[in-house]
Amino acid sequence: MAKKIILDCDPGHDDAIALMLAYANPEIDLVAVTTVAGNQTLTKVTNNARSIATLIGMKDVPIAAGCDRPLVNEINVADEIHGDSGIDGTELPKPEVPLQDIHAVDLIIETIMNSPEKTITLVPTGALTNIAMAARREPKIVDRVKEVVLMGGGYLESNYSAAAEFNIFVDPEAARVVFNAGWKLTMVGLDVTHKALATPDVLEEMEKINTVPSIKVKELMTFFQKMYKESQDFDYPPVHDPVTVAYLIDPSVMEVVKAPIDIELHGELTRGMTVVDFNHIVASDCVTYVGVSLDKQKFWDLVYDALRKIG
Repeated sequence: MAKKIILDCDPGHDDAIALMLAYANPEIDLVAVTTVAGNQTLTKVTNNARSIATLIGMKDVPIAAGCDRPLVNEINVADEIHGDSGIDGTELPKPEVPLQDIHAVDLIIETIMNSPEKTITLVPTGALTNIAMAARREPKIVDRVKEVVLMGGGYLESNYSAAAEFNIFVDPEAARVVFNAGWKLTMVGLDVTHKALATPDVLEEMEKINTVPSIKVKELMTFFQKMYKESQDFDYPPVHDPVTVAYLIDPSVMEVVKAPIDIELHGELTRGMTVVDFNHIVASDCVTYVGVSLDKQKFWDLVYDALRKIG
């Protein structure tokens, strides 16, 4: 059976690809899309999610807007990567897919509580504010969720400070809640996603597919490349978020190992760091896993296939 997921996102160039992959692949049943402030303000990322849904004809999946700021911090957006709109680089259609009249946190809770136990997987690809709020508001969801597969963190790599990845840094209190909730959790961090590069052969393949979505994605990746070069000196941009969905479609895409993970909140220089303990024997009750390697070809083949199906 297809894996039922809630994609909690902040589109975002790579979130857009994650959304397309989740909607198009038959191994995934996308039951809801929720948005959270992160790459840009809540209004902008929600508008982007609806525009992408309009582009790919996704009319049967509810979209709900969630938290417009972190639990404690002031909002901190990534316009140096994603631009003023949150998804600069191409012209997306005017959003025609409606926004649900429900807060994302409530939609997450209701979807999980109204589904059979262990059938819903949470896939957060932005700040973890919505997920933390849902777990706090209705703790029963923790035992009912099948697993959480999130994009964020890194055990060696960082990108927003010397020690922290953006999604975790912007709301580390929420991350602390999510990582310590007790559900099965897999961290898809920068150590893996920095291998998912949109290299020239990738853009060439998107050109060959030659559908409206594939050309839009190529344009987005061209802009993404420029911004990553200017801000982080990457020759080719890493496409972080869809690795989560690809792993759920085909677990052989990414090797994972079990390891305790926690979030640093108080370090003057390390706030938001994901601390992964590879040094000790893993306790039998450990429920956190971390991605350590990526099969890049399998990953991109899944993306290409999704773009063909949408086209």
